[in-house]
Amino acid sequence: MALLLCLVGMTAALAHGCLHCHSKFSEKFSFYRHHVNLKSWWVGDIPVSGALLTDWSDDTMKELHLAIPAEITREKLDQVATAVYQRMDQLYQGKMYFPGYFPNELRNIFREQVHLIQNAIIESRLDCQRHCGIFQYETISCNNCTDSHVACFGYNCESSEQWESAVQGLLNYINNWHKQDVSMRLRSSSFSWPGTHRATPAFLVSPAFRCLEPPHLANLTLDDAAECLKQH
Repeated sequence: MALLLCLVGMTAALAHGCLHCHSKFSEKFSFYRHHVNLKSWWVGDIPVSGALLTDWSDDTMKELHLAIPAEITREKLDQVATAVYQRMDQLYQGKMYFPGYFPNELRNIFREQVHLIQNAIIESRLDCQRHCGIFQYETISCNNCTDSHVACFGYNCESSEQWESAVQGLLNYINNWHKQDVSMRLRSSSFSWPGTHRATPAFLVSPAFRCLEPPHLANLTLDDAAECLKQH
């Protein structure tokens, strides 16, 4: 299996839960919350179901348990949203349900949604192995619904020429990041603005790639980078 190097860092932000970033989320869930009192014969189901819908986004982020940043492509977010809204709409088409049924179905849809989001994010990362060298794709950050991108390094190179080009591309990426980070630190020293220092790309602080950590970047050569990658 090709190795993946995720060159992005995770930043602290308010949790939104991925689906919250979809354009129809507010409209859909506003309808679901306002009609929840019509879905169960038992009055006790109403507050339970309402709480599930209200906490949907925050609970999603808590349940993702991803070791990588929660960033999803717009295409996959649309696919997840379509599947969730379809299940929810079907649930709301029925009349009143027996006690306990409605909140249980909401929980089932919630768990299915979490699974879909996990798979969508991981599948996009694994697609990197189909590439040779640095590859980037556009995403949405589930933490704050802002546009973002993921960069990774794919090892699927079929020739020594492709491998050399891939390592050169990685070297250029690292050097550009290092220069931008130095510039950012210089500006930060003049202006004491919080959060101006960029997060170190994840692979630079990985124990397996100490030869690519910041102290070694200034004098890093193509041969050094290639040798480092071949060792791991």
